[in-house]
Amino acid sequence: MESPSKNKYRDYFNSIAQKRKKRVVSRYYWKEISDYCAYYAHEDASVLEVGCGSGDLLASITGAKKTGIDFSEEYINWAKEKHGAKDIEFVLMDANNIQLNQTYDLILISNLIGFVDDIQNVFEQIKKCCHPNTKIIVQYYNSFWEPVIKFAELIGLKQRTPWQNWLSTRDINNLLFVSGFDVYRNTKRLIFPLYVPILSFLLNKYFAKFPFFRFFSFNIYSFAKPLPEIDNAKYNTKYSTTVVIPARNESGNIENAVLRLPKFGKHVEIIFIEGNSTDDTWTKIQEIQKKYASTHDIKIGQQKGKGKADAVREGYKIATGDILMILDADLTVPPEDIPKFYDAIASGKGDFINGTRLVYPMDKEAMRFLNYLGNHFFSWAFTWLLEQRFKDTLCGTKVMFRTDYIKLTKNRKYFGEFDPFGDFDLLFGAHKLNLKIVEVPIRYRERTYGETNISRFKHGLILLRMCAFASRKCKFI
Repeated sequence: MESPSKNKYRDYFNSIAQKRKKRVVSRYYWKEISDYCAYYAHEDASVLEVGCGSGDLLASITGAKKTGIDFSEEYINWAKEKHGAKDIEFVLMDANNIQLNQTYDLILISNLIGFVDDIQNVFEQIKKCCHPNTKIIVQYYNSFWEPVIKFAELIGLKQRTPWQNWLSTRDINNLLFVSGFDVYRNTKRLIFPLYVPILSFLLNKYFAKFPFFRFFSFNIYSFAKPLPEIDNAKYNTKYSTTVVIPARNESGNIENAVLRLPKFGKHVEIIFIEGNSTDDTWTKIQEIQKKYASTHDIKIGQQKGKGKADAVREGYKIATGDILMILDADLTVPPEDIPKFYDAIASGKGDFINGTRLVYPMDKEAMRFLNYLGNHFFSWAFTWLLEQRFKDTLCGTKVMFRTDYIKLTKNRKYFGEFDPFGDFDLLFGAHKLNLKIVEVPIRYRERTYGETNISRFKHGLILLRMCAFASRKCKFI
């Protein structure tokens, strides 16, 4: 079943395909992208463009074999009409489900990632078209210019576009990494996207190459190649996993947590820990355990203490999986995304996998504005405290090996019992163990049942005190 946003994007691109036949204002901007990509194209190379649109970029570069795919039927028809005589193959195909029976030397992705729901999935699909030496060029907008672009759309200088992703270079690089690519170069280009004789030449040819001016570049490029192949069949079945689901007043989400959680790895063990609910959550958990006893390995328990951290620890005490995961029972982190975390840790990309909700745009009611600001603040604080970039520290989904968690519990005396939520305890503990922490972006969803258990001001003050405490233990040592 396709997502509503995917259908919205397809309808949008189909509707504007004809309008763009007379593109004038943005011609200079698109030529700059074409000229730069052409620099890295060679006449004996096979080239694939994902999201090829009208095919102008492919037509402007050299290549022995060139293929363009796009999910817009109008754009593909237009591309065939414009460039069909140039031995370019244009195929109607969704980037989320690439079905091409060959590999390519160069793969181009230009102005596409802002319009896809799951960027990681698109990158993983692209990998099917790669050989060990394939080079990937991903071009995207500098998020600094988001307000300017929106204003240009407002006054008619730029075609209006649907709501899209605005990602930083680090976000893109991280998504490429967790998808199996090694980013070996990032470049920034074009600080003045309109053509004004002499001025455009001076600004973009020379000024844009210097440090201060580069910050204002309009286009950012990530260059990547596939990471060395890992035996997927081996790691896909190598580890068993325990998914601990703390649940307080989440009766309406219990069954969906089971039904929506995919099966992956060697074995999946589900542990529900109920904590001081005022509704029938505990009764529902017992009912679901019996109902799915023949198809799912479900264990249940009730916490004796209070708080999510206590619930998670109760679950981890009875866990038997090689890998330990947390899934919040509110299901705002989609259970369908959990296998991404398994893939990241099982393939050795990281020792501790932290979910991040602040990469993709989120559902309108998924996070209140003050919570959003607070999450950004704590991300900045952790980046400074642990000297590693963090996008989101408070996402409930965190993943680590059980052997490392045992070490973390033994080392917990260093920090003490300071965290009632568990997020900071695990992150600081992983840092102290010198684990490689990798973030996996997820698309944060709106809660469909119940209300949040988080108090913005009360819990925010607790988190601030924890940061101050941890600074003495991690930063000023």
